[in-house]
Amino acid sequence: MPRSEFRVSGHAGAPSAQAGKRDWRAALFTYTRPRVVGMGFLGFSSGLPFLLVFSTLSAWLATVGVSKTTIGLFSWLGLTYSFKFLLAPFIDRFRVPGLGRWLGKRRSWMLIAQAGLMFGLFSMAGTDPVEALSTLAWFGLLVAFASSIQDIAIDAWRIEAVATDQQGAMAATYLAGYRIAMLVAGAGSFYIAAGASWPTAYVVMAALVGIGMITVLLLGEPDVDAEGEMAVREQWAVDWLAARTHQPAWLQRTQRWIIGAVICPFWDFLARYGRAALVILAVVGLYRACEITLAVMSNPFYLDAGYSPEQIASVTKIFGLIMVLAGAALGGVLVARIGVLRAALVGAVISPASNLVFVWLSLQSAPGIVDLAATISIENLANGMAMTAFIAYLSSLTNVAYTATQYALFSSLMTLPGKFVGGFSGWVVERFGYGWFFFDTALIGLPVIILLTGLVIFQPRNKDTT
Repeated sequence: MPRSEFRVSGHAGAPSAQAGKRDWRAALFTYTRPRVVGMGFLGFSSGLPFLLVFSTLSAWLATVGVSKTTIGLFSWLGLTYSFKFLLAPFIDRFRVPGLGRWLGKRRSWMLIAQAGLMFGLFSMAGTDPVEALSTLAWFGLLVAFASSIQDIAIDAWRIEAVATDQQGAMAATYLAGYRIAMLVAGAGSFYIAAGASWPTAYVVMAALVGIGMITVLLLGEPDVDAEGEMAVREQWAVDWLAARTHQPAWLQRTQRWIIGAVICPFWDFLARYGRAALVILAVVGLYRACEITLAVMSNPFYLDAGYSPEQIASVTKIFGLIMVLAGAALGGVLVARIGVLRAALVGAVISPASNLVFVWLSLQSAPGIVDLAATISIENLANGMAMTAFIAYLSSLTNVAYTATQYALFSSLMTLPGKFVGGFSGWVVERFGYGWFFFDTALIGLPVIILLTGLVIFQPRNKDTT
C-alpha cells in the first residue's frame, strides 16, 4: 500500500491523498483493501476471548456444580477490560525486546498477547474446575489480561494503519469479525461442549487464536513516526526537567516518563482542540448512552411481551447479527462517502430514532415474531451504522504519539454515562411502563445530536502543534 495512504505524523485526522467525499463505488472499493480485509480477522481475534472468561465460562462452571456465588466472583475477571487505559501507556511507549525490531511495536504486542491467549486457553482446557478451581481462575486472569493487551494493540494498529477516510471501513470489518467471534465463542462453544466436552471446546477456541497470529504475520506495521511525534510533543517537559538540575537523574527520568505517559496524552488533546475539546468529550460520553440504556431492559421486555427464549435467541442473536453486520458495512461506506463527522451525526440521529420502534412494539396487544424481527432489524441496522461511524470518529481524534492511550481513554468514557443511566432503567419501567422507558431512551440522544450539529457547522480545527 502506498505511503500516501498512511499518516506519517501528527493527529489521526490527517487526510489521505484520496481524502474527501467519494462516489459510492469508490467508497465500496475501500472494503477490498488488504488492511481493511485483515482488520476483520484481527476483529475476530479480539472478540474470541471475551465470552470465554464470561458467560461461556460461567456455563462450564455451572455444569460441573460450582456454586453460583463462586461463578459470580469469576465475573471479576472482566475488570481487566475496564482498566485498559492503565495498560495503554506502556503499549504506546515500549517495544517488545527483540520481537519489536522484527515486527514493529504494534504487531509485536499483538503477537505476544495472542501467545498468552493461546497458552491461557489451552491451560484452562487442561484444568479440572472441580479439583483446581483457583488454578483455573489464574489461567482465566491470564486470558483476560492478554486479551486486554491485544485489544489495545489492535485499536492502535487500526487507527495508524490507514488514513481517516478509510477508518469507517476498518471499523466495519472489525465489528464484523468481533461479532462473528462472539457467536463462535458463545453458541459455538456450547455446540462443541454438547457434542464432546467443555475442555474440547476450549482447545478448539485456543486453536482459533491462530487466525489472529497468522494475520499479524501477514499484515505490515503502520508507517508512522510515533517516537518522533512523541519527542516533539514532549519537548516542553524535557526543557522543564533540564532546568531542575538539583534533582537526581533517576528522578528526572521517572518524572519525564510519568509526564509523557499520563499528562501529555490529555494535554495534547486539549491543546489541539481548545474549548471544543469539552464538547467533543461530551459527545464521546453520551453517544452510546441511548443504546446502552435500552439494552439493559430489552431482554426483560421480550420475555414480558410473551416471546419464548428460543424466539428471542433466534431473532436477536442470529438474525440480529446479520443486521448489525449490514449496518456496519453501510456505516463504513457512509464514512468514506461523506466524512467521519457527518457520518457520526447521521448515526447520532438514526440510533435514538430506532429506539422509537420499541415504543411501537410495546403498544402492540399481541406482538408476533414478525413484529419482533422488524424491530430488531431496524434497531440493529441503525446501531451498526452508528457504531461504525462513531469508532471512525474516535479514531480521528487521536494523535499518533499517543494512539493507544487516547483511544483507550475515549473507549472507557463512551460507556460510563450509559451504564450509570442504565442503572435507573428498571425503576423507570416499573413506574411508567416500557413505552415511556423506550421513549426516554430516544430523548437521551438529543444532546448528542445538538452537540454534533454544532461541531459540523463550526468545524473546530485541529490545532496541530507540530
